[in-house]
Amino acid sequence: MARLLTPAEFGLFGMTLVFIAFFEPFVSSGLPSALIRKTDCTQADLSTVFYYNLAISIAVYIILFIFAGAISVFFNEPQIKPIIRLSGLILILRSLSIVQRTMLMKKINFKLLAKISILSSVVSGITAIYLAYHGFGVWSLVTKQLLIAFISMLLLFYWNRWMPSFVFCVESFKQMFSFGWKLLVSGFLNTVQRNVVSIVIGKFYAASDLGFYTRAERFKNLLSQNITIVVQKVTYPALSSIQDNTLRLKTAYRKLIKSIMLITLVPLVSLAAISRTLTITLIGDQWLPSVPYLRLLCFVGIFVPLIAVNSNMLLVQGRSDIVLKINLASKLLLVPVVLSGILFSIDVMIIGMIVHSIAIFFIYSHWSGKFISYTSFDQLSDIFPSFLLSVTVGILVFSFDLLLTTPPLITLVTQCVVFTVATLGLTELFGMKDYLYIKDVFMEKVFHVFSKTK
Repeated sequence: MARLLTPAEFGLFGMTLVFIAFFEPFVSSGLPSALIRKTDCTQADLSTVFYYNLAISIAVYIILFIFAGAISVFFNEPQIKPIIRLSGLILILRSLSIVQRTMLMKKINFKLLAKISILSSVVSGITAIYLAYHGFGVWSLVTKQLLIAFISMLLLFYWNRWMPSFVFCVESFKQMFSFGWKLLVSGFLNTVQRNVVSIVIGKFYAASDLGFYTRAERFKNLLSQNITIVVQKVTYPALSSIQDNTLRLKTAYRKLIKSIMLITLVPLVSLAAISRTLTITLIGDQWLPSVPYLRLLCFVGIFVPLIAVNSNMLLVQGRSDIVLKINLASKLLLVPVVLSGILFSIDVMIIGMIVHSIAIFFIYSHWSGKFISYTSFDQLSDIFPSFLLSVTVGILVFSFDLLLTTPPLITLVTQCVVFTVATLGLTELFGMKDYLYIKDVFMEKVFHVFSKTK
């Protein structure tokens, strides 16, 4: 897609996604998290959440439809108006399958969720490439997002086999909303935080600049955001199931943090190291201005999964009020970061984002550590070996970009080989416990699959 479309077209679609993202927290409203935490969910509970989410999604779509013109004026991009009005249907499509998705998360059935995600991504991706090739421009991106939402909804209904009853329990809604409304506000504030940078770039810079930033962010999110999503979805129900056993909870929590940071730090630092060759090889020279953004964003992404798992620990303890307060503090600390982007440059703003993510980690880990006696510095001490490994591998990988004069594809392949050999070699050499744990889990799955095929 990046080879068929221009950075300006990606930037235009990025402006649209920003405002759709603002409304997503209202659709879920924190009720799915309440369902996961609730140990005795009934059909009435599930149906109540379904109807509420559907009603809210229709309401926010109407608002989005009405204000589409004003948004296009804000960005001075007339094309945005019809794009927003069509793309806004994504909210309704997603609301229809929130309960089914939550049920699978509660059962920790991520295998089926992954299957649905892959199928919907492949079908929508092929369709979007076909449309882009035939000159549909930004509309191919719109179609891709709508198809992902529509196909995911159909597959969730088909494989989960759940249908709502004609019931809306007010008492159940009040009980779940009392927990979920704080997550709604927190989710909205998080959305503001994630998208305010795109708003600043879209407003004060060219659409192509937003395209470069968006492309860099997507490369970073392939690792950081996807790991974070898995962390949030898996750790919350897993930790919730042992919330009454403090010692067991702390042991599991430490193992999670060390394992998560091992599979986050090393790839993200190495992604920063291969950013130039990766960009040229995959999407072409026209996207080279996104490389500096990508290198900086990788260091923003390092702390994101760690923040997510600390946030989940607070939710497991039932302290959504603390999560909300930290989110409010986080947004206040973001103000100078945004101002730096307006007054100076995009690079300076991303450096501010790195400092901001470090500060938020310390705030979250301070409060989550109080409940299980696991301080911020305990966490940093636990992940320090992974940090040393990531820096060593990253420097080694980056040196090949400086030393080799081969074509970008050859250099990239060499860097990937060096990354694999160095990571596996060093972890085996020093016998890192986190690596050995991940290795044991992986090998257990491989042998399980192999035995089934036999």
